[in-house]
Amino acid sequence: MVSTSLPGGTWTLGDLTVTRFGYGAMQLAGPWVIGPPADHQGALDVLREAVRLGITHIDTSDAYGPHVTNRLIREALHPYPEGLHVVTKVGANRDDQGGWPPARDPASLRRAVHDNLRHLGLDVLDVVDLRLGDAQGPQPGSAAEAFETLAELQRQGLIRHLGVSNATAGQIAEVRAIAPIVCVQNMYNLAHRHDDDLIDELAANGIAYVPFFPLGGFSPLQSTALSTVAARLGAGPKSVALAWLLQRSPNILLIPGTSSVAHLRENAAGAGLTLSPDDLADLADLTVIR
Repeated sequence: MVSTSLPGGTWTLGDLTVTRFGYGAMQLAGPWVIGPPADHQGALDVLREAVRLGITHIDTSDAYGPHVTNRLIREALHPYPEGLHVVTKVGANRDDQGGWPPARDPASLRRAVHDNLRHLGLDVLDVVDLRLGDAQGPQPGSAAEAFETLAELQRQGLIRHLGVSNATAGQIAEVRAIAPIVCVQNMYNLAHRHDDDLIDELAANGIAYVPFFPLGGFSPLQSTALSTVAARLGAGPKSVALAWLLQRSPNILLIPGTSSVAHLRENAAGAGLTLSPDDLADLADLTVIR
């Protein structure tokens, strides 16, 4: 089922081949990622269109909703097509105020893995990312106990591959000493390039880097610079931002989210934009946060 027509080609997560252009299911839940979608059938249509386009990498978490996106994925796509891989996250819950309180104690992690299995209708999860940090980003502290819990569940056959999300370089090194990881999911985009060195290190070790918030956080000055390049190419700024990520490094996997079939198609087409050396040079000069 792996498509060669999507921008960026493919990447291998352990023994799983996925399209570098994937889909993030977070926006399928209700406002603030709480509750059901306003358009239930529309959410199912987006997931089915992702598969029709050839996307083989869907990112989710049972905390979205909570439980909403995983149930939608199961309703829309189960039994899953051969070659489709779902990556999920554990390590945080939702509260009534819309917060993301940590849930990284062993009992919470075991429960979260079993909840993901049940709601997705799976016997084994392809990839489970351990969510670290908080709403402000990665935070210092040991990830060992939590990651060892996931590594044990992997040895039990409930998880194929492991990753981390919202993690510091030190935490990534710490968990890699416990068990191999296949991906890191951190915030990164044209304007926020604090993980530049980490991306290159991970690429050298065959580990994917999955940026979340790929299209946000641009200041007016940065947006102007991005729009200037986009206008020269006859494209939209979002297309340029996604294409830049795919050209930044071969280990970068995209998971832009949307609740619209039209936007999903636009994202997939726009990410295929080819940036010239002059375009890349102009974007390199964009004022960035490192």
